[in-house]
Amino acid sequence: MIDLKGKVAVVFGLANKRSIAWGIAQKLSEAGATLAICYQNERLKKEADALIPELKDAKAYQCDVAIDSDIENVFAQFKNTYGKLDIIVHSIGFAPNIKNAVLQTTREDFRVAFDISAYSLIALARAAEPLMTDGGSILTLTYYGSDKVLPNYNIMGPAKAALESVVRYLASDLGPKNIRVNAISAGPIKTLAARGIGDFTKILTAVEERAPLHRNVDQLEVGGAALFLSSNLASGITGEITYVDCGYNITGL
Repeated sequence: MIDLKGKVAVVFGLANKRSIAWGIAQKLSEAGATLAICYQNERLKKEADALIPELKDAKAYQCDVAIDSDIENVFAQFKNTYGKLDIIVHSIGFAPNIKNAVLQTTREDFRVAFDISAYSLIALARAAEPLMTDGGSILTLTYYGSDKVLPNYNIMGPAKAALESVVRYLASDLGPKNIRVNAISAGPIKTLAARGIGDFTKILTAVEERAPLHRNVDQLEVGGAALFLSSNLASGITGEITYVDCGYNITGL
């Protein structure tokens, strides 16, 4: 069993109990990590406060990753509370007007999608680096739409492609400090963010029909992969995209 006792993990992107972030937080907590859970705004505070008691000794913090002062303030709190950090999980992605085709994406919608979905990982990694004094793991979440054109994923596809490139460059930048940076490409899951994708149920059905395991993944399976990548068992893995999608990505028509 993986033992994370004495490790401090910060999970960004909690929205509700269906969030991938929640599945990851549960697995890290079960392994003994001390958890800090970050939610975006006051609207999501109620969800975080309701879930936190299920994680031993966890604390909740508000942080909007689009606001530099929020990031600065929350990492100052982490320094005061924990002294150091070992694991950062970035489970964040957003694109306004995602139903618009890429061709119809406005300059401002493009900027927001890339800022929230890709640049925020850079911002969090930069803030975390001084506190990861013993090395550690930074992990983000991506999706197959970064590599292939999928119906209705639209501008999130290019944004996730940028995120995956950021993972590789951050892995190179932070490797000398023994900080590993990886991504999990999770299969489709019924999260709050997924509601914005048109005909999402058809995507779930396609995975069930075509994936080698003939089913969809759930949050805890993604959490299990995140636990492995965050642990010393993955000490030689960095800059990688790990698929947790029941094998769907290996299939063709």
